[in-house]
Amino acid sequence: QVQLVESGGGLVQPGGSLRLSCAASGNIFRIYVMAWYRQAPGKQRELIARITSAGNTNYAVSAKGRFTISRDNAKNTVFLQMNSLRPEDTAVYSCNADVATLTSATTTYYGQGTQVTVSS
Repeated sequence: QVQLVESGGGLVQPGGSLRLSCAASGNIFRIYVMAWYRQAPGKQRELIARITSAGNTNYAVSAKGRFTISRDNAKNTVFLQMNSLRPEDTAVYSCNADVATLTSATTTYYGQGTQVTVSS
């Protein structure tokens, strides 16, 4: 079994920054793609950024130029640096990861999410 735990959310003023972390633990053999999603009240879940094990990244249009995804493969952790935050970035941010364990094929695991609120 694999667990993903996010941290780093909170309340920030417009124009501020936050750095989210998502740590994977468990019976991990290898982690492939890791990604950050967000969901605001009344809106659909949105893919914000994804990163492969080789470090290749993709971003949503809303995140380009402001957010940076990175990962530490040795620590099984993915990060999301968010700068120039706007009120419309307010949402629950969650991570997921495609993980192969020692006893099962690659499966997508999901974190519980962390609240990010951008408000003055």
